[in-house]
Amino acid sequence: MSRTSTAASTARRAARLVAVGLAIHSAANAHLLRRPPAASAKILGGERISVLLPLRDEAHRLMPCLRALTSQVGLDEAAAVEFVVFDDDSCDNTADLVAAVCGHEPRMRLIRSSGPPPAGFFGKPWACSQLAAAADPNATVLVFLDADVVLAPEALTRTVTLLREARLDFVSPYPRQRADSPAERLVQPLLQWSWLTFAPLRLAERTAHRSLALANGQLLAVDAARYAAAGGHHGDGVRNGVLEDVALARALRGIGASGGMADGTPIATCRMYDGWEQLRDGYTKSLWAAGGGHPAVSLGQLALLSWLYLRPDPVTYAAGVASRVIAARKSGARVLPDVLAHPLSIATLVALTARSWQHRLTGRLQWKGRPLPTPSA
Repeated sequence: MSRTSTAASTARRAARLVAVGLAIHSAANAHLLRRPPAASAKILGGERISVLLPLRDEAHRLMPCLRALTSQVGLDEAAAVEFVVFDDDSCDNTADLVAAVCGHEPRMRLIRSSGPPPAGFFGKPWACSQLAAAADPNATVLVFLDADVVLAPEALTRTVTLLREARLDFVSPYPRQRADSPAERLVQPLLQWSWLTFAPLRLAERTAHRSLALANGQLLAVDAARYAAAGGHHGDGVRNGVLEDVALARALRGIGASGGMADGTPIATCRMYDGWEQLRDGYTKSLWAAGGGHPAVSLGQLALLSWLYLRPDPVTYAAGVASRVIAARKSGARVLPDVLAHPLSIATLVALTARSWQHRLTGRLQWKGRPLPTPSA
């Protein structure tokens, strides 16, 4: 046997071992993933919860989120709650919709902004920082929420119960991701699959390594005192973070805070994008930052995914599909036939990452009508 064929055989065996090992790891993570417990009035007693909702041009999908907020149960009786909404200079009637709801919901407040964020801030971190500054100064828990998230009636009480019962400083119950169009079904399931497959979830909750910090800004609850101690969204690396949720988790990890991901499928749903164009533009904005903004790290991530899941090998293919089945069942996503297209999903992700880096290096990144400057790598 030639050296070339021997090396190829060794590489094939190594890829099989790694792919199978990752599938087993995803099963272990699915078993260990925290799930919001039933709300506990005893745990919630005395909590003051500020729910913070940043908005920019969200009129087309905002009302389900607002209705769900005003329909939350188990609050007021066991914990004080307020809803603070920041309209970031929307060009549509987002602010008018919120103002109409505020007229019937005394716990909701609207803050309006005019003009772009100040120098050094990206849009969402700026909005979140303004929300945190406007929150009840006696708040014990801050809950950051995105406009595309629809909460179940007990979502807030169960989230805060999880935060306190697990003795964490922050927690992100990951919503069930709605993926309706073919493009969404091809790419969106990779979100939950990636952290279930590659991240050691329980270790990541309490390790000192900032690289393992995990969070999802769609639904993120954080102890208010720990948030302030970490610098909040004003902190270095957070205020100009494209992935501001992960940047905030790293800042929290930097002060010794504990936290990470949880199973949010029973309490929230989210549809991030509607169709290929929205998905393409959304991933173009952010995928370059998935490796910390370092080209070599990003290239290494793509090389690993390609080595494992784009090779014509039945074992690595089966292992990839198995891990996708585990992630889909855990997160409430479709299983068949979607998981069978796993190599095509990975190939699409590679292409989207390349597009993201192209836009970053040529200064063409933008989001919601604003150019998106990027910090140096």
